[in-house]
Amino acid sequence: MLPFSRVLTILGLFLAAVPAAPRSLPSQNMAERVDAAVVAAYKAASARMPCKIGTTSKSHMMHWQQVDKCLSGANDLVDWDALSKQLDGIRPPSVSESDFAVVVETSLTTHALPYEKVLQVKDAKALLPITNSILKYLVPDTFANLPVFDQAGKKRLGSFAGTFIHEAPGGLSTTKVYSLIMFQYMDPQGKIQNASERPLLDSYGIPWAKVSMLAGYRLSSEKLVGLGDR
Repeated sequence: MLPFSRVLTILGLFLAAVPAAPRSLPSQNMAERVDAAVVAAYKAASARMPCKIGTTSKSHMMHWQQVDKCLSGANDLVDWDALSKQLDGIRPPSVSESDFAVVVETSLTTHALPYEKVLQVKDAKALLPITNSILKYLVPDTFANLPVFDQAGKKRLGSFAGTFIHEAPGGLSTTKVYSLIMFQYMDPQGKIQNASERPLLDSYGIPWAKVSMLAGYRLSSEKLVGLGDR
């Protein structure tokens, strides 16, 4: 009879030779569930879309008030508290909060809406105003290298070169700080210029024909409870 230690050795060699069973993929299932929740959020946000937007007669710039109202209003149609609870219930204990946040942010970007589904514009020469709201809900790199025009719509100032955060004191308080998402553009001489208007309203625009089919409207995660801390 073989010694017990010898039996364990043989058993170990046998198990090592047996192909491992395929591991389950809880992360894949998790991502699918996150996608389903995010898609439902976009469905709620787009309930009143596309929004009809008018333009000025001379510059063809879209009315920034209508654009901002559409974007912010759509974001407010989402039940963020319910979505936060739903997402919290999806994250398994084995997935860190920071890793889960990446999954959620990726899903929000993946399912972003093309502008033609968000805004309805009849003017073929329309310019989309680069407002702070446009930048807040912008999919990163959507505007990369696209032409930026002045308020009159006649002068090309350069090419869109990215966004940055501008912080300034708010009101009479020296401790309260407000943040605005701003943008930069590269001028014809190859120099980077910061947009000077604060807040951004309608001093800068991008041709609607260049962006209408791009996935540019991305829901912001700022109202997801706890996600910003993950």
